[in-house]
Amino acid sequence: MVTRTPLGISAIAIHQPPWELANEWFGDTMPRKFAHHTGIEARGISLEDEATMGLRAVRRLQRETGCNLADCRGLVFVSPASIPPSVAHRHLDPASVARERPSASARLVARALGMHRCRTVGINWFCCGYSRALSLVSRRLAPRLGLRRDEFLLVVVATRISRITDFGCRQTGGLFGDMASATLVAPTASQRHPVHFEILYAAAEKQPVDRPAFDFHVAPRVGIPAPDGGTVFAADRLVYSLDGMAIAEIAPRAMAAAVGKALVAGKRPGSEVNFVVPHQAGAGIVRFTGMKLEEHGVGGEVINGLTRRTGNVSACSIPHALRETWDRLTGLVACPSAAVGSPGKPEVLEGCILLESTPHHTRHAKLAA
Repeated sequence: MVTRTPLGISAIAIHQPPWELANEWFGDTMPRKFAHHTGIEARGISLEDEATMGLRAVRRLQRETGCNLADCRGLVFVSPASIPPSVAHRHLDPASVARERPSASARLVARALGMHRCRTVGINWFCCGYSRALSLVSRRLAPRLGLRRDEFLLVVVATRISRITDFGCRQTGGLFGDMASATLVAPTASQRHPVHFEILYAAAEKQPVDRPAFDFHVAPRVGIPAPDGGTVFAADRLVYSLDGMAIAEIAPRAMAAAVGKALVAGKRPGSEVNFVVPHQAGAGIVRFTGMKLEEHGVGGEVINGLTRRTGNVSACSIPHALRETWDRLTGLVACPSAAVGSPGKPEVLEGCILLESTPHHTRHAKLAA
């Protein structure tokens, strides 16, 4: 019988691309009230691939924590912008299809970091990738590896949706930004990597909806931003398409439902939730999520407004939000997410992570204050 070791988050590091694309670049193609509804004024654009972005996030984590990668037993690499196989096989050559596999990026990152004995897993799961990754870590990877007290796992997210964006689309051109994060997950008994937030629950699942809201297509002559502020054009570019109105309706309900399921599974009432750190899809969606959460008895503070200079950073959203509000968070923290499902299918992804601050975090927060 596999025994689960209590796990928690010890540290999170973030890599933000130095190039920031402001709303002004979009000109008339951006709706007049875009910033008001989404809270987005600019977004990061990466000129580096996902593996390089992930490496930068891990190197930052090393500098900030002093962690020894020889103690890392497993790495989960999350790549929300990787093109799903059903689409890749239709539009890409075999070599390009292979490069789209998150598992290949996971192995590449591990080799570059010298972690030759490290178990690697690669996933997509779009904006629910972080919830899915922590679920895999806590339910499968950590129990099988039998972590010793001071060993740890890494969850690395690298989202580069700019490479599959139709920047001329009024609905979606300005929504997403690029970012990478690295999360150190350790046993709660670790002394070398003291845990700040114990992981009480982590899950992500597919749910049916009325109609598809997401797919891919090849767009002709797509204008792409250039670092000098200009525009270059791609004759044929594989891009995603998104029914923004449908997602704005579905996502808040999905996130609220995911929190409700997490609380039931954890046998905790909604009144015990101190903070909700939802996927930062946009200010309006988060506000609606807060209203739907009241139906589950959740009255804690809902973190919002973190998209202003980043855009929607997909699966990096929750680790980025946790990092930004780190010292404020105490007690029970719910982190729901919602995402599109498989291209062309009537489904939505929903996930939630329940965290609880530890005495170590409380002491750290008091010192920081």
